[in-house]
Amino acid sequence: MGEDTDRIPRERPVLDLFTPIAAACELSIPEALRRPVGVLGAGAIVQVAHLPAYRRHGVPVAAICDLDPARAEEVRARFDLPAVRTVDELLSDPSIEVVDIAVVPHAQPALAERALRAGKHVLAQKPLAEDSATASRLAGIAAETGRELVVNHQMRYGEGMAAARAIAEAGWLGEVTTVTFDVDISTDWSAWDWLLNSPKLDLFYHSIHYFDTIRALFGSPERVFCAGSRRPGQAAAGETRTMTTMLWPGGRRALVHVNHENLTGDHHARFRIDGSAGSVRGTIGLLYDYPDGRPDTLEVQSTVLPTDGWVPYPVTSRWIPDAFAGPMRALLSSIAGGPTAPTHAADAVETVRLVEACYAAMATGETQKLG
Repeated sequence: MGEDTDRIPRERPVLDLFTPIAAACELSIPEALRRPVGVLGAGAIVQVAHLPAYRRHGVPVAAICDLDPARAEEVRARFDLPAVRTVDELLSDPSIEVVDIAVVPHAQPALAERALRAGKHVLAQKPLAEDSATASRLAGIAAETGRELVVNHQMRYGEGMAAARAIAEAGWLGEVTTVTFDVDISTDWSAWDWLLNSPKLDLFYHSIHYFDTIRALFGSPERVFCAGSRRPGQAAAGETRTMTTMLWPGGRRALVHVNHENLTGDHHARFRIDGSAGSVRGTIGLLYDYPDGRPDTLEVQSTVLPTDGWVPYPVTSRWIPDAFAGPMRALLSSIAGGPTAPTHAADAVETVRLVEACYAAMATGETQKLG
């Protein structure tokens, strides 16, 4: 990192230096990359994130299906989509090259396998599977069929996160040493019956966002420790309070602290990256006004530039729906012969393994070694 940092023209305004950072956050999807997409699932996240992102970026949605045909028809009409199909009809349509699967986690592996074997490229939701063995099997099927299988780890594409990572990779922070996520909120799980009753909750279905975002910068940790708990009397069956520590060779570390049971109203959702020559800090806007959200905030302080105290980076987009264009853009680029999508199946398997190691640490009270 930072091989050119000593040559940064110090007389240039910091905002001018943000230009390449903004370019690293680009989410537009060129017309040449766009291909017809079939969507499996018509639930809330499809309606507030997937379909608005695809519409904004000109990705054609050829058909949608759902276990509830009436809901699929309602969504089709609202978004002016061409057709409602059954799964069999959608997967047998040769004009549909890409399938976006947005269903409950336990149903995803079977659908992903069917789509891959039908010759479709697949965008799957996170987690790729609820265990690493199944996730690895799906990655193997993608390789066997010669199809792209990409996981919708979209947080890393959110402008605040992408800009923070680009700043770190540009060398403005010097040697990056620490990443911290500190999230203290109140989450109403009642909108998702399957989540409310799941014995595994925060790590697999929330903190996995932070784990993937950290892995985008540092790769997988060498060791991990995690403690989890529940608030007495809480409605959700699974863990809603977690503290996770990750360690890498050379002293790099990450801390993820999450509490979904803050009843006092003083909520916050913050992140920070520290290095030997500076830091970035910010907020996760979506978690202050979920599901409407607000843009993330981001500030940088650097002796490399140098800045005069904390300088704000102008974040203008939102996690929902804007970041959802990122994994689709990466998938379409990969199909067209571009670089492998960052959240391809084999990489997503490693995120699942990290979550499994955290659950093992919770169960045993012992640090877990990865790799």
